[in-house]
Amino acid sequence: MLDNQPTGEERTVTYVGGATIDGAPIAYIVVLSAVCTALAFIPFSVIVALGGSFPLSQAIFPLVGWILGPIAGAIASGVGALVGVFVAPHTAGIPAVRVIGAVVASFVAGSMRHGTRRSWWWFPITVTGVICLALFGGRAMVQNGVSLWAVVAGAFIDWSALLLFALPTRALVSKWISSPNPGLMATGLGLGTWIAAGMAHLVKGMITYFMYNWPEDVWVTLIPIIPVENLLRVAVGITIGTGVITGLRAIGLVKPREAVY
Repeated sequence: MLDNQPTGEERTVTYVGGATIDGAPIAYIVVLSAVCTALAFIPFSVIVALGGSFPLSQAIFPLVGWILGPIAGAIASGVGALVGVFVAPHTAGIPAVRVIGAVVASFVAGSMRHGTRRSWWWFPITVTGVICLALFGGRAMVQNGVSLWAVVAGAFIDWSALLLFALPTRALVSKWISSPNPGLMATGLGLGTWIAAGMAHLVKGMITYFMYNWPEDVWVTLIPIIPVENLLRVAVGITIGTGVITGLRAIGLVKPREAVY
């Protein structure tokens, strides 16, 4: 009697239907854009220098980059932020700056990689960050007479995020987020959110400072406030990110090609 059982390595088939952008299904991009828009309705903190408030969606922009990858994530967050400007004007701030910050946060987060073909992206991002910091701090000290200590202390989240991104800690973030260990995943989400949100703050701060040139008194006022705001982003990023990534792993959706989780 012949044995009709198949032999050889078992094959698996993964269905990836529909169009994609940089390996991320467009449906995923649309859904996460909608989430960013929805969270734009929730004020998160007060912008002391300019008035107004910024939205809770800022805390998940890095998460979008880790889920979709740097390019698709930047598109999703950018579109979500842009729509949020119109439907939630109470948290819009400066619309163009708001959208730029969303794009930067997701792009930087998605670029925190280890052992991939895009691991070199850290270098041009770091160079861009250094230029922004030099323009930002240089203008404050040279043109507006702000003291060095005020600039260093007031830009703490900016230069700390830039330093952590330039160092191998960016690779640790992606390793920890992809870890099955919940503690390591939460640590990676927290550290990564600090870095990505800080880099976005650096770019936005450089743009707005050239517009408003706030004096040293405002710098001093912001010194204790800005790190606390970023820690709140970190806390929200850990809380939402842990739940979302755990859920995505459990339900087994097709993973975007450039995803980090």
